[in-house]
Amino acid sequence: MEQVILTGIMLALIVCLFATRINAAWLFTGAIATSYLTGLIDLESMLANYANPSLITLVLLILVSIAIEKTTLVSKLAQSMAQGSLTKAVLKLGLSTAFLSSFTNNTAVVASLITKVKESKTHAPSKLLLPLSYTAILGGTLTLIGTSTNLIVNGFAVEAGMAPFGFFDFTLVGLAVLAVGLVTITIMLKYLPDNGKNDDEVVPFYLEGRVEPSSKLVGRTVEENGLRDLKDLFLAEIIRGERRICAVTPQQEILSGDVLLFVGDINSVPLLQRFDGLKIVHDKHEKDVEHLVEVVVSQSSRFLGKTIKEIRFREQFHAAIIAIRRGHDRLQGGIGQVKLQAGDSLILAPSSDFYALPNLKREFVYISGLDLQAHLSSNKSNTVLASFATVIGLSIFGIVPLVKGLIVLLGALVLLGTIKVPEMKRRFPIELVAIVGSAIGLAKLMIETGLAAEISSSLLWLLGDFGPYGAFIAIFVMTVVFTELITNNAAAALSFPVAYALASGFGVNPLPFVMAVAFGASASFISPFGYQTNLMVYSAGNYRIRDYITIGLPLSLIYSATVLIVIPFVFPF
Repeated sequence: MEQVILTGIMLALIVCLFATRINAAWLFTGAIATSYLTGLIDLESMLANYANPSLITLVLLILVSIAIEKTTLVSKLAQSMAQGSLTKAVLKLGLSTAFLSSFTNNTAVVASLITKVKESKTHAPSKLLLPLSYTAILGGTLTLIGTSTNLIVNGFAVEAGMAPFGFFDFTLVGLAVLAVGLVTITIMLKYLPDNGKNDDEVVPFYLEGRVEPSSKLVGRTVEENGLRDLKDLFLAEIIRGERRICAVTPQQEILSGDVLLFVGDINSVPLLQRFDGLKIVHDKHEKDVEHLVEVVVSQSSRFLGKTIKEIRFREQFHAAIIAIRRGHDRLQGGIGQVKLQAGDSLILAPSSDFYALPNLKREFVYISGLDLQAHLSSNKSNTVLASFATVIGLSIFGIVPLVKGLIVLLGALVLLGTIKVPEMKRRFPIELVAIVGSAIGLAKLMIETGLAAEISSSLLWLLGDFGPYGAFIAIFVMTVVFTELITNNAAAALSFPVAYALASGFGVNPLPFVMAVAFGASASFISPFGYQTNLMVYSAGNYRIRDYITIGLPLSLIYSATVLIVIPFVFPF
């Protein structure tokens, strides 16, 4: 009966992860809560999962990385990146990013470097930003603390009775995938779009204009008003009250109050100003559209998933949104109805009060012409980096456990004012804690109730003729598919119990199977939505989904082949 109940819970979880847009944190929390309510797990055991040492380590690393982001290390690396040819620039950028990502949160690394890359005068940002994201992912595989996935898998392994991973247990395989990954990226650079200043392709911003009652446009058709022959602008939709008019024809009449939605080049905004009574910026204050700024929405923004109208953007930021872009995605409806996502590019007409707002660097990872990073002095930077390196070194040599060292370091950074308490509150990864703590509990239940063994028995029947190596490949492929379709942490949570049970069924060392889960969960290269850093550079680099497929698919295949060859050599069955 326990297996039947847990099967129902896990099936519901998987279906919701794949078929709905419900936040994964709510789904995993709901699954473990249901397990508690149905008597599969007691309250004490359920809560203990959220105090898992690997999870606590992950949280501490994320909080300590706040100080590391403020050091001069990132800015110094960034200054040398753009020098030389494109290949040299990408290699320097890749190696620097991989190094930083192997010790700190890779999302924070990408957020810190986006500004420097976008403002490069040597190379088009579109040639650098996707390699930035990919090398951050590859760098995360180098060490135990390089990515949340490695720490989470370590937590699963310890709960299953395995020995904890060492700091450099992932490094040999990680170095192999980083090497082949960098070679692949440099070879494929010519296929990345060159969305530079001289690019003839129209940057697809999404603009909105309202027809005022006194406008001369009223009562005349689109063609009569000259709205069909605009340079680098296309009239995509008209919103008339509650009605949306798509595929606008030349004979469509313009009425008072119509909202005209254009897709095209933001530099064409002045063209729209020549139309009498077409208001581009809707605000009680007049904005100077010659002084526009571009911002990229941060993954830490409070407003993700909410519409621009819901958050009352103009009141919050003293700026009006006149255009929005999400990669090359075709947005629908008025700008006010667009739900913000991490990586969205917004064109703002700001008031002077905008620049004085204290929450800009929480909400945006990039603002044109403005450095969002709060930098420490050279002495403080060196002290922070030396302290962090000391904590890592003491852990590697077994002198002080990593958790203890990070607790002391975080306390010292707070006392010295290097990290502010509000910053910690803002960056505390509550969703990650909810997902990982719940996932650890579900993984334990799958093993303890025998459900994982039942699943592995079925897989053994299917894969038995292929032996342990065939099962190892199957687990890796399953994890990669899960990672591209849902999140990396959810993929690891779903794959680990099956991988562990399969290894037990074959009577072999579970380590290569567990490593397959860890490296499979980090293999998100084909979609902008599978990994946070991919999404962050999506609009910033003006990419299309096909760009991810063109570069990411070969990279994913070569990454997979390398992992499947190297892991069995480093961790024999």
